[in-house]
Amino acid sequence: MKRTAVSLSAAALLLPLSACGGSAEAGSGSTVTVTVGYQSKTINTVTAGTLLRSLGYFEKQLNALHDGHTYKVDWQDYATGAPITAQMTAGKIDIGSMGDFPLLLNAARGKQLGRPTHLISVTGYNLRGGLNTVVTAPDSRLTTLKDLKGKKVSTSIGSAADGTLVRALQRAGIDPDKGISKLNQQPAVGASALSAGSVDALSQFVAWPGLLAYQGKAKALYDGAQLNLPTFHGVTAREDFAKRHPAVLDAFLKAQNQATDYLRGHPVTAAEKVAEATGLPAEVVYLYNGAHGIATFDPALKPQLVTALEQDVSVLKAAKLTGDVDVDAFVDDRYVKKALGASYAERLASSPAPAASEVWAKGSDRTTTFKAPKELLTYVARHRDAVHAAYVPDATTGTLWFADKAVWVADGDRLLPFVTPATAQAYVAAHDGARTVSYRVALERAS
Repeated sequence: MKRTAVSLSAAALLLPLSACGGSAEAGSGSTVTVTVGYQSKTINTVTAGTLLRSLGYFEKQLNALHDGHTYKVDWQDYATGAPITAQMTAGKIDIGSMGDFPLLLNAARGKQLGRPTHLISVTGYNLRGGLNTVVTAPDSRLTTLKDLKGKKVSTSIGSAADGTLVRALQRAGIDPDKGISKLNQQPAVGASALSAGSVDALSQFVAWPGLLAYQGKAKALYDGAQLNLPTFHGVTAREDFAKRHPAVLDAFLKAQNQATDYLRGHPVTAAEKVAEATGLPAEVVYLYNGAHGIATFDPALKPQLVTALEQDVSVLKAAKLTGDVDVDAFVDDRYVKKALGASYAERLASSPAPAASEVWAKGSDRTTTFKAPKELLTYVARHRDAVHAAYVPDATTGTLWFADKAVWVADGDRLLPFVTPATAQAYVAAHDGARTVSYRVALERAS
């Protein structure tokens, strides 16, 4: 979310509050339009957006209410969370999904304008922060975050990716305000700037880093999971809408839970559905949303995610994007607890699946999992023409990455993948005899 976008959002809030969506009062037998704002290409929100829409679960849940109303869902697709927040606080969007930092701005703006919103569920999360990545051009000589000092870096100010950049620079001993030249750009603009050579690096959220790496237009410089701080996307709803239409909100959360179960049960098919709807390569969608993807999907409002949200406030305050945010007042788990019933406690206690190496064979609707990256390499070496995509988890952070884009280290008989050169070099420095090798050499050693 850009600083300029925040000001534009404020202007949008001055629009008349007529023609509201589902928040309008409806008499018996009337049609109620529920307006859902989502971000199709921010693919960690798919269980409340793209995938949910394609499956039709929300509409089915609404049709099952039998309360005398006819329901219509108006799906509105946006590139970022800022316009969703603007439309929500103008009374024109009832339910929206966005990342953790935009959620805080959503909370602050709603309270400021007397139209409070609440975080009601989570879509996708990563407990270490792996959803955000800093990438550079494929031929860049930059190898560590410290190399960014004095360089031009594109990001979207107010986004989780910007938060990752700020925190990572601080840990590297670089002033995020004075140590780099930061350009506030939309993800697509930043991606073009990186390709054109007008910026040295790009810090962005899912799915941009994986997409650019897959296309051969970027390589990873910093894995957000190195911060070891949770990041997530969630669902926010207007307080007045929730009070007027609790049954609709219940239907939405039940549908989101169904979509989550579908994604877990059919990860390849779900990735293909999202790819078809967004135009993103299915291989990139699966990198994040797959069975062992970078994101874990669960509607539960886990305590560690709420704690992370509280810690994010200071980053936004330092950037002068917001003042204090009452996170406790913003988070409201009553609705999702009711919607999920007895299964909520189980969801709350669940943990992400252990990282694993996967191969997606051509023409298959499922993947093959391997216990070790070397086993995956052996398979790939023997079935090169039959492999659609191969994924391996970073040996340090567990972040999944494309096998052919990873930095490989040979340590005796072991072959270990890393997302970035820096983490690979850190391992090599700590293990005598270990050395980096190319993907080609790693395949040869495995076969």
